[in-house]
Amino acid sequence: MSGDGGDGGNRAYGRKAFKRSRSHFADRITADGRDGWPVEPGRYRLVVSRACPWASRAVISRRLLGLEGALSLAIADPVQDDRSWRFTLDADDRDPVLGIRYLSEAYDKRETGYPGGVSVPAIVDVPSGRLVTNDYQQITLDLATQWSALHRPGAPDLYPPALRDEIDTVMAEVYEDVNNGVYRAGFATGQREYEAACTAVFARLEQLARRLERRRYLVGDTITEADIRLFTTLVRFDAVYHGHFKCNRWKLTENRVLWAYARDLFQTPGFGDTVDFDHIKRHYYQVHTGINPTGIVPLGPDLSGWLTPHHRQELGGRPFGDGTPPGPVPAGERVPARGRP
Repeated sequence: MSGDGGDGGNRAYGRKAFKRSRSHFADRITADGRDGWPVEPGRYRLVVSRACPWASRAVISRRLLGLEGALSLAIADPVQDDRSWRFTLDADDRDPVLGIRYLSEAYDKRETGYPGGVSVPAIVDVPSGRLVTNDYQQITLDLATQWSALHRPGAPDLYPPALRDEIDTVMAEVYEDVNNGVYRAGFATGQREYEAACTAVFARLEQLARRLERRRYLVGDTITEADIRLFTTLVRFDAVYHGHFKCNRWKLTENRVLWAYARDLFQTPGFGDTVDFDHIKRHYYQVHTGINPTGIVPLGPDLSGWLTPHHRQELGGRPFGDGTPPGPVPAGERVPARGRP
């Protein structure tokens, strides 16, 4: 069964250590169409799962940049079957735009017999029904830079040129020890590998807490791609990584700085309004049967704390820089009440 990460089922297991494969389909959608895929409003469809942290990056970026009208959104069922991501949340169990029941159908149109897994996020070319890219590391960077002609007025600069070197460094550290580190801990099959991964997760989180103690955002004084990538792991931490992945040295709510930072972002338009805790919990606890064979989904944790005051505004910073917050969530994309605090 495919997994939930950015490379989905492209998950290679060593004897004891978890390894994440690179995205197989790495074409880029660019302003100049250099890979044969030019930016065009309405041409492409972004397929995501709200359960997946890698896909959630793209959902947040799309919303912050105001690309809802240019890049349509398909949301897959958080619980997969043996054909992976499926569109059972839609009428007739089919995506209403692509007309397919499984994301794998778009993969098959791109490469028949592709041996890897079916992953989200994925961008599909609507006219042909073919997968364009599943490169979860590059998709959001391109949304921020290549799709700029279609950004909403007042959209933030999520990848400012003057800060890119620092952003890239921070993102690489966050990816290695936090974004992917929780998976290395959760899917470890040996004690030594688990302990090494778990230790690295918390060492990096403590370093990030020190960095964020006197600054509101990771790089500069505005929200950047680096904050989006850290947030998607932090928002899942207590709900699934603490128990399900055994990253349990402490909870996010027990770290004063990171808990306030995560709440600050959650309460920022474009972040919390994309998070579905119901999808997150059901996916991890019901799909990862090797870790949770009973499929029981826990009742907790209490989510009400996400809406409590964070006081991070006292550190200054301008969430959207010289821009403005995104508008209301489109009606068809609102998170159901059962998934919200």
